[in-house]
Amino acid sequence: MVALGKRLLVESAGTAWLVFVGCGGIVLNVGAIQQAGGVQEAALAFGLALATASYCIGRLSGGHFNPAVTVGFTVAHRFPVRDLLPYIASQIVGAIVAAALLLYVAGGRPGFDLRASEFAANGFGDHSPADYQMHSALAIEFVLSFCFVMANLMVARRRDLQPIAPLVVGACLALVYLVSIPVTNGSVNPARSTAQALFVGDWALDQLWLFWAAPLSGGVAAGALFSLLHGKPARGTAGLADGRG
Repeated sequence: MVALGKRLLVESAGTAWLVFVGCGGIVLNVGAIQQAGGVQEAALAFGLALATASYCIGRLSGGHFNPAVTVGFTVAHRFPVRDLLPYIASQIVGAIVAAALLLYVAGGRPGFDLRASEFAANGFGDHSPADYQMHSALAIEFVLSFCFVMANLMVARRRDLQPIAPLVVGACLALVYLVSIPVTNGSVNPARSTAQALFVGDWALDQLWLFWAAPLSGGVAAGALFSLLHGKPARGTAGLADGRG
């Protein structure tokens, strides 16, 4: 098994890549979400970012890059509880570093206004791209987080899918964002939401609770259902080397 320190570094790097590429596709392409095809482009950026990170470094750490995924694997008994908080902390750190770099790059455009741009932060009500209210945001984030974490668990269980597993989970994330961007700007990842909210402040921090509560609840539900369906793994077979604990 890879040492914890190396795995945490990989989780930080992978999450940073996901946030920088995904959110960069929104922030740096001015007005992308309002343009025809903008949602599809942003969703594809997130999906391809996850796929490439998973292919390149995912096997070293498990390739979670998302607190909801880590929680889901922990509840499903496919990831050690002792590593849960360190993984989540490393994912948040990576996301913040990526958001800081993105802000630096975005600041090079004349007239860039952090608050006016909303910096790809997640929100509902007046801060939803299409003005969806809180109950819609809760529902979409919970359901899509459940589906995404369950997809990760099911793919990890299929040894025959290992060669294409990163493509499958990347495609799943792209579909998730295709649906969720108009509602909440697309989260399903508390680390991604936290990083953007810290720089935007104000309303983004006020609404951040939803983008922790809904994805983590979805991850817990997916992990619990997976454990119910498939039981606990045999002792000694739930390692991290195969990429998903």
